[in-house]
Amino acid sequence: MSDTLNELYRDIVMDHFKYPRGKKVIEHPDATSEGQNPVCGDEIHVTLKINADVVEDIGVDCAGCAISVASGSMLADIIKGKTLAEVKKIAATIRALLKGEKPPYEIELGDLEALGGVRKFPVRVKCALLAWTTLIVSIESLEQGQMKKEKVSTTE
Repeated sequence: MSDTLNELYRDIVMDHFKYPRGKKVIEHPDATSEGQNPVCGDEIHVTLKINADVVEDIGVDCAGCAISVASGSMLADIIKGKTLAEVKKIAATIRALLKGEKPPYEIELGDLEALGGVRKFPVRVKCALLAWTTLIVSIESLEQGQMKKEKVSTTE
């Protein structure tokens, strides 16, 4: 990757870190979960408002390193207005991108492309995946008819 492209990606990550999108907690959410990365100290609280299988609103309250906060901000940006099926496809694509695997879906990722550089630093992949893992846990709980606060810990 060229130095110019690396700089652009760094700028995108830092913009999302300094000005996180979706940083709020939704009152009376349809789904909620908390995640933590004990290695890095990242913590996240995801709240979702769902209407007819579409993410109507999302709150991503994240405290931690720049990559973790930026990933949560990018998540909030991209999934609002998407169906739960679309959200799962995006999450699977991000997981593959971060793990250096072939993405299972062709999806326009926008700012999320900037997270691709994280895979060069394996210890940081957990930071970037925390928001996505926490989000999927909340959706799976909702789909199983469980409206309880789920907790997730990323140590893989």
